[in-house]
Amino acid sequence: MSRMRGISPWHPAVILSTWFWSGLSPKAPGTMGSIAALPFGFVIHFYLGEKALLLAIVAVFSLGILTTRTYLKKTGKSDPGEVVIDEVAGQWIPLLIAGTSPLLYLLAFVLFRLFDILKPWPISWLDKNIKGATGVMVDDIVAGLFALLSLFLIKQVL
Repeated sequence: MSRMRGISPWHPAVILSTWFWSGLSPKAPGTMGSIAALPFGFVIHFYLGEKALLLAIVAVFSLGILTTRTYLKKTGKSDPGEVVIDEVAGQWIPLLIAGTSPLLYLLAFVLFRLFDILKPWPISWLDKNIKGATGVMVDDIVAGLFALLSLFLIKQVL
């Protein structure tokens, strides 16, 4: 928790921005945040459906901007790795069409992580040019859209 100087680990902005502290993993915090997002996305989709998951994406994106803004202000950081609520919103996007298929769920995870890590254009441009809490969030949304499109194309072949 030493990465969070200036803010309590119990502050709501910490709990949510780090997605229940999953982003505090010493190794691969973004991947850990994506993994931590999967059960929440599954439960929302399974019990409430695609529309509820889409609303949850919008809600987490909006909440992510608010909590990340607070986190950045209190810690003095610009794009800390431990903030993974952006991964949550982005990871849920391809889950919209993955349904409950274990194979498609795994592919949704892998595709999102691939686009989030490699950052092809325009994701890389957004990552470099949009600053603050919006910048933290928006590149992962686009990575999620890339993963959604890729998963859609894969589903056409399967």
